[in-house]
Amino acid sequence: MRTATMMKMIQRMLCLALVWAPLVASADWTEGDPYKMHYPQLPNPNGWDVKVDGPNVVADDFQCTQNGPITSIHFWGSWKGDTVGLLSNIHLSLHADIPANPGDPDSYSMPGDELWTYNTYLYDPGLVTIRLYGTGDQGWYDPITPAGVGQYLENDHQDIWQYNVMIDPSRWFEQQSGTIYWLDIHVANETENTEFGWKTSSNHWNDDAVTEDFYETLPVDWIELRDPITAESLDMAFVIVPEPHAALLALLGGVACWLAGRRKSRSSHFPIQNPENMRSSSSA
Repeated sequence: MRTATMMKMIQRMLCLALVWAPLVASADWTEGDPYKMHYPQLPNPNGWDVKVDGPNVVADDFQCTQNGPITSIHFWGSWKGDTVGLLSNIHLSLHADIPANPGDPDSYSMPGDELWTYNTYLYDPGLVTIRLYGTGDQGWYDPITPAGVGQYLENDHQDIWQYNVMIDPSRWFEQQSGTIYWLDIHVANETENTEFGWKTSSNHWNDDAVTEDFYETLPVDWIELRDPITAESLDMAFVIVPEPHAALLALLGGVACWLAGRRKSRSSHFPIQNPENMRSSSSA
């Protein structure tokens, strides 16, 4: 009886290893990997980080280039003054596009109806990974506080962090090729006296990114984002990734079942790993 129980445990461990190995391997994204948007908007190493915690939310538009589900979203961000805090949730949502009014030179496009929303704290913490992407002289930008004015700091921090969010298979969003969507990001920061920002991109596509108060009631008043010094357009750094290889899809189905069973017995609130731990492990 004891031998049979041990064999079942070994089989379970082997099964989990087979499931998680390809999932972890695909969790990161590097230049040259597949994507399903106009092109990856890579981080500007000398750009701005726009605040997305507290009341701030930021959104940017992209065009889908391939039918099928979004299975992961990767974005780049930094901590104000390189003082690292702890994120307990990453809120992602996709919206329809409200185009600019061609008859109004002051109008700009913005997010419309919410099509999909995802909060990482509801799912397994292993679906979110962080790594140090690089360094550079970067500024900090809060366009909302103080109200109507905002504030910015040049040469505020150095570190650039890449956040990889693997979407739980039960929540994959089906995109339509040729459609313009808006991705918005807001994070829950649990550490006092720290602030987190979404990094601006080194390349520009279509219209400017926008920001607003995350807790504002409808109708939403989106504010166009421009460089606080030069007034040039600002776009955000992110990449949208398609479904993995068919073999991995089968494994991910197993992950979904396993996570569903796990989720019943675990807390619904978890901390995302502190990126300082990622720094120490990468330098070890």
